[in-house]
Amino acid sequence: MTKEQMTVKNDSSVSEFILMGLTDQPELQLPLFALFLLNYTATVMGNLGLMNLIFLNSNLHTPMYFFIFNLSFIDFCYSMVFTPKMLMSFVLERNTISFRGCMTQLFFFCFFVNSESYVLTAMAYDRYVAICKPLMYRLVMSPGICFMLMFGSYLMGFVSAMAHTGCMIRLSFCDSNIINHYMCDLFPLLQLSCSSTYVNELVSSVVVGTAIILCCLIILISYAMILYNIIHMSSGKAWSKALGTCGSHIITVSFFYGSGLLAYVKPSSAETVGQGKFFSMFYTFLVPMLNPLIYSLRNKDVKLAVKKTLKRVTS
Repeated sequence: MTKEQMTVKNDSSVSEFILMGLTDQPELQLPLFALFLLNYTATVMGNLGLMNLIFLNSNLHTPMYFFIFNLSFIDFCYSMVFTPKMLMSFVLERNTISFRGCMTQLFFFCFFVNSESYVLTAMAYDRYVAICKPLMYRLVMSPGICFMLMFGSYLMGFVSAMAHTGCMIRLSFCDSNIINHYMCDLFPLLQLSCSSTYVNELVSSVVVGTAIILCCLIILISYAMILYNIIHMSSGKAWSKALGTCGSHIITVSFFYGSGLLAYVKPSSAETVGQGKFFSMFYTFLVPMLNPLIYSLRNKDVKLAVKKTLKRVTS
């Protein structure tokens, strides 16, 4: 490559991106701003409230609530990655983000999404041990094992984020800098690259495929074993208790993986860009907001802890 070609390439490189946001219709900007501000407030307050509740009540210091605490922590951090920037897009005429800012957002987005996937998998294993091996529960789910499961979840999230972001940084962006999304997501960025994206697509397929196959396989096996044990339970009360402890987790997993699959596993066409943005809202905005509600409203221990905390505060 000659010096002239290198100069042209450096001069034409993208230093910032323009985020298109959800819609370009002016009449929808204010209602959407109010809606997503309400969502953000509910998400932050709900997850912070659940974390404080678990921390302050000793009867919730069990493996299950240790995982729920980490799930709420991830959802709290996760919502802060893209929501403030998205809220700005409703009030600014030109919503820009620097190249470094975009790569940082992509890193933390991948980190928290992948970490949540592995945390949900660890929670499925916890439910399996609690129902299928109740006498060995304290031994199998010891504090050390719980810590290692969480450390492994965050480590896998970090490795996945480094793989995605590292491959993205090596690409050249020299034509359009308009991202047709409300955040710096993988596929909208790959569409803007003017260099080969084969390695990125290969890495994405391997990393995402491994995470989905591994996590779904462990979750399915765990619930298959749980179902097998529930069928052989003679007591109706035992049936109800077993299903009650799994119900919240099943709802969370269904929302998380269901919305993720709808957003990314789809045929390639021009119409699917808008569909991808629509379905991605479910796991970026709805899931982090609903998780505290799911684990609070369906849980007697949490309701009891709320009453005790309120009594403690009022007295």
